[in-house]
Amino acid sequence: MSQQLTGIQKTAILMIALGPEKSARVVQHLAENEIEQLTLEMANVRKISAEQRDKVVDEFYQMCVANDYIAQGGIDYAREVLEKALGEQRAFEIITRLSSSLKMRPFDLVRRTDPKQLLSFIQGEHPQTIALIMTHLPPDKAAILLSSLPQERQADVTKRIALMGRTSPEVLKEIEKILERKISSLAPTDYTTSGGIQSVVDILNRSDPSTLKVVMDSLEVDDPELAEQVKRQMFVFEDIVMLDDRGIQLVLREVDMKDLALALKGSNPEVGQKIMANMSSRASQNLREDMEFMGPVRLRDVEEAQQRIVKVIRRLEETGAIVISRGGSDEIIY
Repeated sequence: MSQQLTGIQKTAILMIALGPEKSARVVQHLAENEIEQLTLEMANVRKISAEQRDKVVDEFYQMCVANDYIAQGGIDYAREVLEKALGEQRAFEIITRLSSSLKMRPFDLVRRTDPKQLLSFIQGEHPQTIALIMTHLPPDKAAILLSSLPQERQADVTKRIALMGRTSPEVLKEIEKILERKISSLAPTDYTTSGGIQSVVDILNRSDPSTLKVVMDSLEVDDPELAEQVKRQMFVFEDIVMLDDRGIQLVLREVDMKDLALALKGSNPEVGQKIMANMSSRASQNLREDMEFMGPVRLRDVEEAQQRIVKVIRRLEETGAIVISRGGSDEIIY
């Protein structure tokens, strides 16, 4: 029965099957128009049979499994594994469904390439080419790539990503031809949107502190307005003062106190005051003693501890436990 349903109908059934909590986490990643369509479809769903629900969920699961296999070894590898597990007909159906969308994704093989290996292919390319490639990589891989570039090129590439708007399919094809030594079929006939401020923020948020400092210092000199736009959307350890008391208390429940003591050794007094104001007298005293007992510490260790705490904060924000006010008229809402 699930084969007679449209894609949006299947998605609505899947969201209902997942339940409100998990569905809400999925919806956070959708565009506004997609949310509207999905909400309308979910509202129109009156009754779902157990058989219909199970078929939709199973189809979704098999598609996820197939995507994972493709990421590991490509379509041929995925087809071989699925044929052994599900039979030729079922494997054919799943691969056929995935193929059209996969063909529309530029740089598919590049995404599966180790960033350090990729560096050897692109380090001689023009900064604009490097920027374009990085916008099509997952943020964590792009961050590794950015950190591996010479310092004098890091800010230049970052600026190009931020200012990048539309790239023609012909340009994408040519770059793919050079990097992958084969032409990928790009279905879209219009322009592909890539880059932008958020792309820069995603990359820099995953970069090491030294790379972040080099990039931001250079941007502030070269393009102060752009640097300010990037900073407004980023979150670093000192930005913990942007959280209200309850937000900080939630963070304190999740972080390692040893990391906190180490992180505060390299922060400004305002951060320490804000954090300790949200701890009991005994806990704040213990924290001060831990910091004093540490004595001199390496800057690298401090930065790594701060990064671990920032990851906790980002995770809490992603799950909706806290909302970070990034200036303007925004308010923190729980």
